[in-house]
Amino acid sequence: MQMDDMVLVSIDDHIIEPPDMFEGHMPDAYKALAPKYVATDDLRGYWDFQGQPTGHAGLNAVASWPHEEWGMDPIGYPEMRPGTYDLELRVRDMDANGVLASMCFPTMAGFNGMSLARSTVDKDLTKVVISAYNDWHIDELAGGHPGRFIPLAIVPVWDPAGMADEIARVAAKGCRAVSLPETPYGVDLPGFDDAAYWDPVFQACSDHGVVICLHIGGAFGLLKRPPGAGIDHLIVLAPQLSAVTTTDLLLAGTFKRFPDLKVALSEGGVGWIPFFLDRMDRHMWNHMWTGLEIGPKGKTPTEVFRDHFLGCFITDPAALRLRDRIGIETVSWECDYPHSDTTWPRSPELLWGELQAAECSDEDVEAITWRNACKFFDYDPFAVIDREHATVGALRATASDVDVSETSRHEYQRRWQERKAS
Repeated sequence: MQMDDMVLVSIDDHIIEPPDMFEGHMPDAYKALAPKYVATDDLRGYWDFQGQPTGHAGLNAVASWPHEEWGMDPIGYPEMRPGTYDLELRVRDMDANGVLASMCFPTMAGFNGMSLARSTVDKDLTKVVISAYNDWHIDELAGGHPGRFIPLAIVPVWDPAGMADEIARVAAKGCRAVSLPETPYGVDLPGFDDAAYWDPVFQACSDHGVVICLHIGGAFGLLKRPPGAGIDHLIVLAPQLSAVTTTDLLLAGTFKRFPDLKVALSEGGVGWIPFFLDRMDRHMWNHMWTGLEIGPKGKTPTEVFRDHFLGCFITDPAALRLRDRIGIETVSWECDYPHSDTTWPRSPELLWGELQAAECSDEDVEAITWRNACKFFDYDPFAVIDREHATVGALRATASDVDVSETSRHEYQRRWQERKAS
């Protein structure tokens, strides 16, 4: 196998929702109450829902910018690379990066729907908006570009029965993934050990074959940082908090009650997993006096982890050398376009370099780049585009005209104004 032979399926990217996304997806009685994008004189703008701003894009949309222009301040469409919000151009950016399929987490709604949940006054209206969001994602983003997107849903996190109902609804539309807060108690919700709250959700996911995606960032509420600490603390620590959510789920006995439940640790990396599994395996033997049970009797934490979890990494050169300890079947790749951690537009080069340095076999490469993710999410990557045309080399050959050069936010703004004037 050579680099251009790889098939890349990314299970963590992000979409900057277009301003007209709710048109055609809200029921007639609620159309006037849908979230609206408000343009401002400085060309940055914001989403407004029930009188409150929600879901700003900052570091969430820096693809192709020079690094010195990055920052946390809100930005608007004129400053962004058009592929971040224009769905047709998004697919072209995927082609240029050799990526066949992508799972996209929300921006305006929050990675796990929490931005909508927090900016709500009328919870019944918010449920309607969440369903409309999911319909746009499933029918327009994924449905409008067959074979290129793995659908992902959000749910009304304040209502267990409502979450279960929405999971059943989107599953009937073909969606096999739902985004939840990685540590609910970090966002003022009951923790995963509250069976009365979360068991209806876990049951619905189990019944309908829906994977729970726990994206980093939802556990920031657990961190008490030193006075004056900068954003660097959060950026460095965010993926390490995936160990906390994994511990929460295992120790709550979640997988004893739900033996079919699957959990993807989105953007959590995989470097922490070998230490975590070593620690858990020893703990279960060394402290058997506590009576802890995390799965079927006789199974080690390593075995339970491999049965239920999928680790997701962008770049993890050291951990790839420990893939056998982690469990090769639990390791999957992601691109994170258009966030600041993305490897776009050189994902194939960077990933191939790490895979070769770790002496991965062709079988391991296939497992990591697409096979594990597609099996986990019950997604057929070649249902629409055959294998021959799904490789890095084949996709890039169709996108030689896509400009992937470094481009400043100011240049994007200039082009925006030029298009508007014409």
